Amino acid sequence: MKPFFENLHRKKISASFEFFPPKNEKMEQKLWSAADQLSLLAPEFISVTYGAGGSTRERTQNIVTRMQQEKGFSSAAHLTCVGATRDQIDEIARMYWDAGIRHIVALRGDPPEGVGADYTPFPDGYPYAADLVSGLKKVADFEISVAGYPEKHPECKTLEQDIDNLKRKVDNGADRVVTQFFMEPECFLKWRDKVTAAGIDVPIVPGVLPINHFGRAVNFSKMCGSSMPDWMHDIFGDLDETPTLRDQIAIVVALEQCRILQENGVDHFHFYTLNRADLIVSICHMLGIRKNPKAL
Repeated sequence: MKPFFENLHRKKISASFEFFPPKNEKMEQKLWSAADQLSLLAPEFISVTYGAGGSTRERTQNIVTRMQQEKGFSSAAHLTCVGATRDQIDEIARMYWDAGIRHIVALRGDPPEGVGADYTPFPDGYPYAADLVSGLKKVADFEISVAGYPEKHPECKTLEQDIDNLKRKVDNGADRVVTQFFMEPECFLKWRDKVTAAGIDVPIVPGVLPINHFGRAVNFSKMCGSSMPDWMHDIFGDLDETPTLRDQIAIVVALEQCRILQENGVDHFHFYTLNRADLIVSICHMLGIRKNPKAL
């Protein structure tokens, strides 16, 4: 076992975690249970998403502030351009600043009709994420993360066009790029080379999605433009009916992804938790991310 994992411990690796606002009381209990477990790992930060069209804005605000004030996380709030004027978004940003939130994930956001619908900027709103970044920097000295797409944003015609858009976000003040999930590490590494060659010099953090339900992961990949390679269908295709085996294999697959990325200079991973902690705790433990191993 040692040859497989020894390179993972040559330098410190850090993690950040993404949660989404729950829709009901049962899901909320699941969220806070996952937060309690993952807080033991002392992540760099956690982020909380918006629903399509900003539909979960109030719940996002409540969770972000509670995560920081009660759970001790360094919290980042997702903020989008959708469904609000510039003044309204600036007011939300000031509210976050006053609550002690210093980190914003600035996104264009999905249309209210959902992924795939035509996007139209909101009247008197910030049209795109690059504009939102500029506006937030005028409100306060936020740390700002933005999204990157190793397989390009679904609405961009070319990867080069998408990288140009990413550079505008960084030139306007973004401090970090966090990527959409991908399944082939080589895809991220080739994209990172192109991004760096384009003059983008902020930290680039890969987004990792452990497979906790393959059918849902396939649907996610279709919505966000991430490819699901044939070998993953071969491995996971019929395992959603045998979740224990699926979870065991998911941990191995995610660890192999992280190992390849770490060997190529990555030392920070952003995990899409889907409000579930068990897979993330196991993966982080093997990566050496352990604040209090006895408590796990």
